[in-house]
Amino acid sequence: MKMKAMVYKGPKELRIEEVKVPEVGERDVLVKVKYCGVCGTDIHIYQGDGGSFEVTPPLIMGHELSGIVEMTGSKVTKVKKGDLVSIDPNDMCGECYYCKNAMEQFCQNNIGYGTTVNGGFAEYIAANEKQVFKFEEGTDALTAAMAEPLSCCVHGIDLCNIKVGDEVLVIGGGPIGLIMMQLAKKSGASKVILSEPVAEKRELAVRLGADLTIDPLKEDIETILEKKCKNINTVIECVGNPKTIESAIHLAGKGATVMLFGLTGPDAKINVKPDEIFKKELSITSSFINPYSFERAISIIESKGINVTEVITDIVGLENSISVFENPEYRRKGKVVVKMY
Repeated sequence: MKMKAMVYKGPKELRIEEVKVPEVGERDVLVKVKYCGVCGTDIHIYQGDGGSFEVTPPLIMGHELSGIVEMTGSKVTKVKKGDLVSIDPNDMCGECYYCKNAMEQFCQNNIGYGTTVNGGFAEYIAANEKQVFKFEEGTDALTAAMAEPLSCCVHGIDLCNIKVGDEVLVIGGGPIGLIMMQLAKKSGASKVILSEPVAEKRELAVRLGADLTIDPLKEDIETILEKKCKNINTVIECVGNPKTIESAIHLAGKGATVMLFGLTGPDAKINVKPDEIFKKELSITSSFINPYSFERAISIIESKGINVTEVITDIVGLENSISVFENPEYRRKGKVVVKMY
């Protein structure tokens, strides 16, 4: 049996091809993919920079997905045919040093759907039952496809250690920045500020709960923060650009946590003044994938705790999906999701 898939052949080389539908083992679930989001990691892989894990083409990318269970292996008990599900793409071994010491994100034998093995830019995907998460009946499939990026954001927010009453600056109003902004509010921040040069993204941020938005290209962000805030307790950098990372460190208040969430190229470097870090007693941290947070992301989606669908700007069919990678205008607008059927 054949299916259509977008296959990564190497840097800047993608093709829509017919490939075999994946086989289903006794513990596997075959999912008919409904939606699969395009992640920054996918773009980095396409451009030849690699992703979170080593990538070997040919590969079907895609790890932000939702779909309907089509078939289950003989020993599967969690889900049944017809269930709406998402897949946690990071399948950890549970046996290595890191897995046994509560650091499973650094698993030495990780299987990554869409990175080390075939993923969701295809009509079907097969995954181990333990990686498959079922949604409540009535959940929207498009919303369900946002479970994976939301789970990564949940892990990042955990590491920010936001306290009730804190002031939080988010740099970058893309899909991740807008999700982080909402999670910061839910975590108890009294004031959340978004720095973003695109007017439409700033307007959306206000609708989603931003207390203040700033255009860093036309406004003096440092002066505005001094007037409007007492102390920026947390800065969440969601761009992945050396300049915005340097700005995040500079704009952080005393005793602040600086979360470097945006994904840079592997060879990117920043200029940092250690004296500034020392005098403000900054904690600089980062967030790698989504350990122990997928179930919580499902709960947030089911409870409608935050809005994850307004950050989606384009839905394209599989037949047009390569253009998302070739045309940067798609990515500048916001989150792009590929619709399989």
